[in-house]
Amino acid sequence: MPQVRIPTPLRPHTGGNDTVEAEGATVGAVLGQVGEKYPALRERIFDGAELRRFVNVYVNNEDIRYLDDLDTAVGEKDEVSIIPAVAGG
Repeated sequence: MPQVRIPTPLRPHTGGNDTVEAEGATVGAVLGQVGEKYPALRERIFDGAELRRFVNVYVNNEDIRYLDDLDTAVGEKDEVSIIPAVAGG
């Protein structure tokens, strides 16, 4: 079952968990299942059916924007990482 890594700022929305497991054949399905279990997290990473602009998602250190976005395939041993964009000046 794919592991989803949760960044520190979003951990309060997963009961403090730094990783959660979710089933699914694609990133969208995996994150959808995580969002069902943790609705407050879903609100932070999704805007409707799309990822929010400031949320980056990686599968095994590969940015899904350069793969098939939410349709990127995931396997049993894959790691999905949610990385909030950092802005500064």
